[in-house]
Amino acid sequence: MTTVTDNGLGIIGVVDAVTGQLRARILSGEIRSGEPLTEAAVAQHYGVARPSAKAAIEQLVASGLLERTAHRTARVVGIDPATVRDVYRTRTRLESAALRELAETRAVPPAAVAANDELLAMAPGPDPATVDPDLRFHTALIDALDSERTGRMYRSVIDEVRLCMAQVQGRRLLDAAAIAAQHRDMLDAVAAGDADRAAALLHAHLGSAEERLVEALGAD
Repeated sequence: MTTVTDNGLGIIGVVDAVTGQLRARILSGEIRSGEPLTEAAVAQHYGVARPSAKAAIEQLVASGLLERTAHRTARVVGIDPATVRDVYRTRTRLESAALRELAETRAVPPAAVAANDELLAMAPGPDPATVDPDLRFHTALIDALDSERTGRMYRSVIDEVRLCMAQVQGRRLLDAAAIAAQHRDMLDAVAAGDADRAAALLHAHLGSAEERLVEALGAD
């Protein structure tokens, strides 16, 4: 049993702590697709009250990592080809618009450069450790727009994005050096003010990951 203590944070802090630990276990694959998560089991595992367990589960349902129908136990979402395509194409719509807007002013986000530098420093080859800097690179493109609502919209699918990315790299489908090179090309296009090229490079970049994961899921 893993105990989550209050530490003066109150019920909201406890709920956030449980949510964070459940999210990490789902994204790491410790809790697998289709596995049920009951309020009683979560409460017992973390040593929290049932209302706190219920609130944590509901947060993960809202973020897309858990699903449940009326009066049914929540389960970890299954990643199927249709889900992958919808997640990646939602990303492409939002990030493509962001790149076009950034290219208008040739604004290269420093946070995106820093995240890509981390990828460049990694050993060549597929590695699950690329997921975090890779996602921070893409999130930096959205955050550079300085729009609270656009950022909130992007983050509404961020857990599903991370789950798909974890699936891609868990299967070791993409090379870290190739990811970084594609990112760099996108930033170079932004710096040159070439919005069409930046958007086209993003489409190719995300489309490749989408197709490889869909193909892998089909093989499974």
